[in-house]
Amino acid sequence: MFVIQFFENNTLVLSQLVNNIPAVDENIKIKGRKGKVLSVKEADRNVIHVHVALEKVVKKQLLLKDDKKKRR
Repeated sequence: MFVIQFFENNTLVLSQLVNNIPAVDENIKIKGRKGKVLSVKEADRNVIHVHVALEKVVKKQLLLKDDKKKRR
């Protein structure tokens, strides 16, 4: 069993206890976001640091509110 710590831009995204270690250039899904493994480094005997590049979250903009006065 290994402790995998996923990092994006030096920010810890997820820590997980798993049996297998992800490979470089492997596609993964973390918290519903697709990503790709950039590098894998062994920090300690059972601790592995995995650097990933996750896709950016695209937020939809709300509809613009019409502030015009209504004419009767």
